[in-house]
Amino acid sequence: MKSGGAASYNSRRMIEALTAKRAIAGRLRDAAERVHAQREAARADPVLAQDRLLVRAWQADRLARTYPDLLASPRFGRAAAFFLSDLYGPKDFAERDEAVARIIPTLTRMLPAAALETIALAVELDGLSEDLDLHVARLLRAEQPAAHAIEVTEPRYAAAYRSGTKADRERQIELVGHIGSALDRLARKPLISAALRLMEAPAHAAGLGALHEFLATGFDAFRHMRGADEFLATIAARETLINERLFAGAARPFDIELETPG
Repeated sequence: MKSGGAASYNSRRMIEALTAKRAIAGRLRDAAERVHAQREAARADPVLAQDRLLVRAWQADRLARTYPDLLASPRFGRAAAFFLSDLYGPKDFAERDEAVARIIPTLTRMLPAAALETIALAVELDGLSEDLDLHVARLLRAEQPAAHAIEVTEPRYAAAYRSGTKADRERQIELVGHIGSALDRLARKPLISAALRLMEAPAHAAGLGALHEFLATGFDAFRHMRGADEFLATIAARETLINERLFAGAARPFDIELETPG
């Protein structure tokens, strides 16, 4: 009886895990299709594509000014650099996201739920960020229609930012926190490190190098940190405060007190 009960329990757990992974895969598929459509539209307008990169570069510089303490921290520095380059930065994620779209069934079979969740959240964030960045870029271009390259300044950026939807910005901050939590869970799994090392050569051979680099870099950064609660709380607090100040029309919305986590 006990043996039969254990088998039944294990069977239920396996079914629940498979159902959860299928749900994540569905979200991942939807997010990948959305990002692909956004990128196709952007490629049709080279000026808009250039303006978007300028907006993202300005945002990356702003984030570096907001998190100098985390970037310089022996404990948090690698995770902060990962966030700035692989979540918020000007890097082009097209290769990673298009690779994901091609092999979602394979990823669902091979990756643990925590890794699949991390990828799904990252692609979802990428899609939302594309929408928000393109909105800002279009408004800045409308102000400077004859400019070879738009000039992104703090007042212009703040005005364009405020014209968007506050709920979308709050969702952007929330997604960053969810990605960090997913990476933190991943970093606690002892077998993931070996699996990522074994995957490196096959991933690059299959054209999945960008996806592997994203997972491996994030995993290493969060494993090095040994607990992400303080790091993620600091980012959430600062970004939420800046978001509130931007929508309130504060004169210097990015000038905030930096409370360094311990």
